[in-house]
Amino acid sequence: MKIGIPREIKPREGRVAMTPAGIRTLVQHGHEVLVEKGAGVGSCMPDAAYKQAGARIIDRAKTVWSDSEMVVKVKEPVEPEYSFLRKDLVLFTYLHLAANEKLTNELLASKVTGIAYETIQLDDGSLPLLIPMSQVAGRLAIQMGCACLESHHGGKGILLSGVPGVRPARVTILGAGIAGLNAAHLAVGMGAQVTILDISQKRLNYLEDIFHSRAELLVANIENVEESVINADLVIASVLIPGAKAPHLITRELLKKMEPGSAIVDIAIDQGGCAETSRPTTHDNPTYIEEGIVHYCVANMPGAVPKTSTYALTNATMPYVLELADKGWKRALQENKPLALGLNVLKGKLTNRKVAEALGKTFTPYKEG
Repeated sequence: MKIGIPREIKPREGRVAMTPAGIRTLVQHGHEVLVEKGAGVGSCMPDAAYKQAGARIIDRAKTVWSDSEMVVKVKEPVEPEYSFLRKDLVLFTYLHLAANEKLTNELLASKVTGIAYETIQLDDGSLPLLIPMSQVAGRLAIQMGCACLESHHGGKGILLSGVPGVRPARVTILGAGIAGLNAAHLAVGMGAQVTILDISQKRLNYLEDIFHSRAELLVANIENVEESVINADLVIASVLIPGAKAPHLITRELLKKMEPGSAIVDIAIDQGGCAETSRPTTHDNPTYIEEGIVHYCVANMPGAVPKTSTYALTNATMPYVLELADKGWKRALQENKPLALGLNVLKGKLTNRKVAEALGKTFTPYKEG
């Protein structure tokens, strides 16, 4: 199979879909890999390393897309790439379609076969290709939250850890999944007063074994969410419903009750965000202030640390890339149920129920063959 690795062109996105080691593995399996010139530079992976691994270095993005049977990316296609989509192409990347109707319409119109990292789901409910980036985003959320609380960013001017004689910041984490857990690890380790909310009592019991009494664990009902958000200096919003839009747990009215200069880091912005006032931002302009609250809503947070993120992501994606390449997408989906759940669009049809429901479009179940 011919596999294309284009350079990511989303603003400040330095990740690349595959490391040179991954290229070498694919070449050893008899596949041809086309890598756009400069694709790995943002992750400190030069063209020479890809060439040495057996890839062909291609100058133009258009050629990488047109000459490939499968394109593997990190982020969803952006507008300059829409014209590269076509019906005989397999696209394997993060898509996050529930919050992006324009992209969804483009994918449907092109009749591309779109397999999304974020909806591949194992039998235990875990999302193997979201886990590494959720780990990165959760840890970054605390770093960025610390910056948001600094006065020159509009924050209330407090140090997350406090100092002897001065209380530490109060951090509320909405959602105790992978991102929330990783945010909690850093926040607790820095000495913040941490409250974690989740709808699953089982998950809260698990977190009790990890944090013991170092974090307050609450069921995410309306009363607990409102009280915890109002009293927080920093809110980390990390609620995820696979494939669907994130629920708006923080309304504008609730935001108005927070102390001015508090901050929200909305990790769920890829899926629409957990705050009514959240809107996507970029690494160039990551924050804005609304109702007196600093919002950090960068839609590709792990892109801030591309080298770490690229290695973490490709560790998870490579087995699936190899399976798709070795077997072809039809056989691979037939033999791998979790991978089949990643199929979002096929021949102009939406094949993910949650995405279809979020966008008010028709859901068409995928039928093998």
